[in-house]
Amino acid sequence: MTTLPSPTLELNHIQAGALRPRPSPYVGAYFLLRIDNRQAGRELLRRLIPALTSAAEPELQTWLAASLTFQGLKALGVPQTSLNSFPPEFQQGMAGRAAELGDTGENAPDHWEQPLGSPDVHVVLAAVAPDGAQFETVVARARRTFSDLPGVTLIWRQDVASLPTKRDPFGFKDGIGQPAIEGSGIPGSNPHEAPLKAGEFFLGYRDETGDMPAMLQPEVLGRNGTYLVIRKLHTRVAAFRQYLRDRAANPADEEILAAKIVGRWPSGAPLALAPEQDNSELGADPRRNNAFLYADDPRGLKCPFGSHVRRMHPRDSVIVGEVRLHRMLRRGTSYGPPLPEGVLEDDGADRGIMFAFIGAHIARQFEFVQAQWVNDGKFIGAPAEKDPLIGPNDGNGQFTIPQQPIRRRMQGLPPFVINRGGEYCFMPSLPALRWLADLTT
Repeated sequence: MTTLPSPTLELNHIQAGALRPRPSPYVGAYFLLRIDNRQAGRELLRRLIPALTSAAEPELQTWLAASLTFQGLKALGVPQTSLNSFPPEFQQGMAGRAAELGDTGENAPDHWEQPLGSPDVHVVLAAVAPDGAQFETVVARARRTFSDLPGVTLIWRQDVASLPTKRDPFGFKDGIGQPAIEGSGIPGSNPHEAPLKAGEFFLGYRDETGDMPAMLQPEVLGRNGTYLVIRKLHTRVAAFRQYLRDRAANPADEEILAAKIVGRWPSGAPLALAPEQDNSELGADPRRNNAFLYADDPRGLKCPFGSHVRRMHPRDSVIVGEVRLHRMLRRGTSYGPPLPEGVLEDDGADRGIMFAFIGAHIARQFEFVQAQWVNDGKFIGAPAEKDPLIGPNDGNGQFTIPQQPIRRRMQGLPPFVINRGGEYCFMPSLPALRWLADLTT
């Protein structure tokens, strides 16, 4: 077999927001726009292009990224042959895929925050910066592209920002695990994981199957583009704390139970490397806090098979399926105020995570992970168990903690995370945005 040379990503064509990690700390926002006139929509893109930056700038920490929903591409007047070349799950949109994603009950589109999931969402702008001053600069730049443009309307805004603790709403260090992408020049966070093929994340390159995935039509529209999935996930932090309090023998036991559910300690130290107690020095070290595998923990005695982080990335665990076909770039950000430490009652504030996935295969990356690894447990031999942290548990959920001599089984898991809505978006390359802006249909 001939080994193909590693490709070099065309970084100057890829939007920075598709590849560059967010800064830490960060301030950001998502803006949803509706296009009521295709000429106005094309003018919007013409104005946006100079405001966007490419992934070729390695030290970049402030950026604006632009994506389009399928309805947005239609609103721009994209030719039908091009529209037909998009995969069916993207054409249907997240709301149309609710059954496949397990978005039922409280998570169903009928309960989503408007206008998420509606035909009105056409353009998604994401802005991020390391501080408030730089953020206001990039927001002002974004607003200049649409504020005085009849036919384009801002219909929703969600501000995000790192919490003072630099942890997620549940109190755990976030933004740790990111894969390396072949040809990107950006190292991954786990030295034990070989770089993934560029085609797992960007169109126009070979993926992990060795194939060149079907290209959008024309090629300029697809090459160096990727898909963005966003979900507004409301977190029930008080319910999480109360669940732990009710089932723990003491505060130390609460911390252990929380770590077993998540798969890491609050500091970010993984159970795989620190199974007995938190290690803040390890958690703070980006060279070590994700440098592990699970081969030495085949029974899950250190990190349970069903814990959140082991489900989301089983690494070298023995499971049903091929892990490398389902890897994702994740760009989660926090929104809303933190719940004060020790509070066990919900204060009514909206707080949570704006989840963002970036990849070239919505179906076998995001949708597979959501349906099979989050919502089901067959792949780890526990079909009755869902993800204990973000899964759609209904008050009767369970979670098994392997231990000797007798395993511990947590019962009565309620939902700790509720989906308030989301979108499937296509993030075009910079040349593709120019092609879209110059349409004459």
